[in-house]
Amino acid sequence: MKSIKLLMAITLLLSISTCFAEIKNAKVETVHIYGNCSICKKTIESAANVKDIVQVEWNKDTKMAFLTYDEKKTNQDEILKRIGLAGYDSDKFLAPDNVYAKLEICCQYERTGKVVAKVEELKAVSLDVEEKVVMPILVTKTQGVQLKEVFDSYFAVKDALVKTDGSLAATKAVLLLNSINAVKMENLTKEEHVEWMKVMKDLIFDAEHISETKDASHQRDHFTSLSKNMYSVMKVSKQETPTYYQFCPMANKGKGANWLSKENIVKNPYYGSKMLGCGKVVETLN
Repeated sequence: MKSIKLLMAITLLLSISTCFAEIKNAKVETVHIYGNCSICKKTIESAANVKDIVQVEWNKDTKMAFLTYDEKKTNQDEILKRIGLAGYDSDKFLAPDNVYAKLEICCQYERTGKVVAKVEELKAVSLDVEEKVVMPILVTKTQGVQLKEVFDSYFAVKDALVKTDGSLAATKAVLLLNSINAVKMENLTKEEHVEWMKVMKDLIFDAEHISETKDASHQRDHFTSLSKNMYSVMKVSKQETPTYYQFCPMANKGKGANWLSKENIVKNPYYGSKMLGCGKVVETLN
């Protein structure tokens, strides 16, 4: 078994070394690219690869792509644009809707909560290779979009707990978990990045636990710490509309607990209809 693992490690090392030898000024990065199957893998890699300039390896199980490219001749954005124009979303660029629609049925991955990129005016994009490729420019996700998806998913979990609907809360927690995992930290502001690094693992932990049970009581236990950590991120993130930080003194076995809401009116997620109005607004985040 050890010899097999050693052989695999050597093979991987040799393949990486070969790739570096072919590509000058090589820069290596990993990115999240959405897809499903081996057909997706072939399309993604074919769209991205440029001889002696770009080499991409995409894993259909992890949805992660290993990018190696000559940083003096191209960059990550240009690679992801080409992949997007082939029909595949990344966390930075989204494929045009009409291109995605033409993918094979087995290749049409889940796009829940995604805004399809608009195709703007045609523009020549230089790859600094022998020929220029003319392609539509894809709309880049702004810094705030990623965290907005996280916050909106959190609010959906909160609303489900207000209704004491454990099944719905579990479903919404899955979407929350997906939005957390989709965040690209390099696109966050400095303040957001620092805070996100502090709480990301705890956010994932609580979201996972809420998604794995339909017991509203157990979900509320995790919602307490989920709300605390979500508050610390939201506090350093600019919001388009006010968010209200609310507090119930009776929750958490009398210790008190907070939650975030888009509404100024109190709707208690810890007690639901039993004590819907129990609590008060203690801070407004803008």
